[in-house]
Amino acid sequence: MRRKTSLTKSQEFAFQKTKTDKKTMGVIPLLLLSGSLFLFGHVESQSTAADMLRDAALQLKGSLTCDKWDCNCTFKYQRSCCCAASELHKTEEDTFLRIHHLYADIMTLNLRVNTFTESFKVAFKASMDPNLAVAIPGSTERCFGPFNTDVPIPYSSVALNDGSNYNPSLGIFMASCPGVYMFSFTAYSAVDSTGRLYHKVQLMKNGQLAVSVLENNREDNEDSATQVVTLEMQRGDQVYLQLTSGRKLCTSLSYNIFTGYIVYPYVQE
Repeated sequence: MRRKTSLTKSQEFAFQKTKTDKKTMGVIPLLLLSGSLFLFGHVESQSTAADMLRDAALQLKGSLTCDKWDCNCTFKYQRSCCCAASELHKTEEDTFLRIHHLYADIMTLNLRVNTFTESFKVAFKASMDPNLAVAIPGSTERCFGPFNTDVPIPYSSVALNDGSNYNPSLGIFMASCPGVYMFSFTAYSAVDSTGRLYHKVQLMKNGQLAVSVLENNREDNEDSATQVVTLEMQRGDQVYLQLTSGRKLCTSLSYNIFTGYIVYPYVQE
């Protein structure tokens, strides 16, 4: 007959805790093992499904309907292969054509800009050569004129001629492009105390009078006048100054100045 052993409360609590710890230590490895088996089974099931899909696609007779996806690429070669080849080629071709047209437009724009900026390089300044003055018989004056007809004034001493549109031999400016131009000129003359200021200088456009300055008096021994005008010009239009018949410019002819420049050109589309 066994003898029952009497335990104190503290001893009984310790005994029950030991039994619980043993049960726990036995359950934890079981949970870990079952979890590993579950994960392995999930991965294996995924792999099996992928293989089944691949095998089914390879066994399919005829073409695969995949819209923009090449199923042969997807299942026979690498996974997640991008297969919108025709769309990509079309996009590449369209991009190339756009770049080609853009380059052509840039070249056209460059040509227009160069033409536009070159048209701004139009300006001239010229004065009369003092050697044009000749002695007037019976006077101490040296003058250009008088003549029995209207005479173009040759402003042959050129200080500026951007664009080379001014001809110093003829004293004629010719517009190289249509636009708005500004011209100015100064007419100067001086005579002795017994002389007479008598001149008329006029600016002509294509043979037609545009503006003029004149002097006819015995009160002054020297005088000058300046005129400024803005003209609309077409390509080939000519502007020049002329001394009217019977008139004269005397002394310090270099003070007679003719200038002009383009304000803005007309851009032809």
